[in-house]
Amino acid sequence: MSPLTIAAAGMQNAASRFEASARRTTEGSLDNLAVEAVEQIRAKHDFSANAAVARTADEMTGTLLDILV
Repeated sequence: MSPLTIAAAGMQNAASRFEASARRTTEGSLDNLAVEAVEQIRAKHDFSANAAVARTADEMTGTLLDILV
């Protein structure tokens, strides 16, 4: 499985988690606000980490193509 595929799946998962947490925040009580805020921060960091993996994989592919050409 390619790093880009894995990173894309990770970004999709993080976005889904963030959206679900945001929905729970708007529908729920203020008791769970801190828990949901932490979940949203975690999802944001997970998305950023997966985006960095995708960026790095893209750069490495470009470098390999430059070497081969």
